Amino acid sequence: MNETQLNADPRFPVGKFVWPVAVSAEDRARYIDTIAAAPARLRAAVAGLSEEQLDTPYRDGGWTVRQVIHHVPESHMNSYIRFKLALTEDEPVIKPYDEAAWAELPDNAETPIEVSLSLLDNLHARWVILLRGMSEADWTRTFRHPEIGLVRLDANTALYAWHGEHHIGHVTALRSRMGW
Repeated sequence: MNETQLNADPRFPVGKFVWPVAVSAEDRARYIDTIAAAPARLRAAVAGLSEEQLDTPYRDGGWTVRQVIHHVPESHMNSYIRFKLALTEDEPVIKPYDEAAWAELPDNAETPIEVSLSLLDNLHARWVILLRGMSEADWTRTFRHPEIGLVRLDANTALYAWHGEHHIGHVTALRSRMGW
C-alpha cells in the first residue's frame, strides 16, 4: 500500500491495527523502540501549535488535537497497568473504559497539553524499563479483555506501538492538510 492509500482515511493515518499471529524478539525490540520514541514524536507533532489549532478536530466528527494529546497518556496508562497486572496475576480480567466519554471530561478541556506530554514522557520511561526487563516467558503472559478476549503481552506491545503512531499520524496529517 502506498502512502496516499494509507492516508486516504483520516481515521487511520497509519492504517488499521492488525493483531499479530506471532511476535518475534526482533518485532518486540522494534515495538519497544517505537513506544520509547512516541513521547518525543508526539511532542514534535504538536510543537508550535496555537490554542486555536489545538482545538481543531483532526477530521470531521473527530477529536480535537487537544483531546488526542490527553487521550494518549490515558490509554497508555491503562496499558501499563494491564502489563503490571498480567505480570503479577494469572490471566487477570481488565476493565475497559469509555475513551470517548473520558475525552469529554473537564480535565481534557482545561489541562494544558504540557501536563499530558510530561505525563507521557515519564510513563513511557517507566514502561520501557519494564518492557526491556521482561523475560521470554513474561511475553506469553496474558490478560482477559471482556470485549476482545485473551490478549498476550507481546501482541499488546504491538498494539501500543501502533497506537502511538496512529495518534501522532492524526496530528501530523492534520498539520499537513492545513499547511501548519
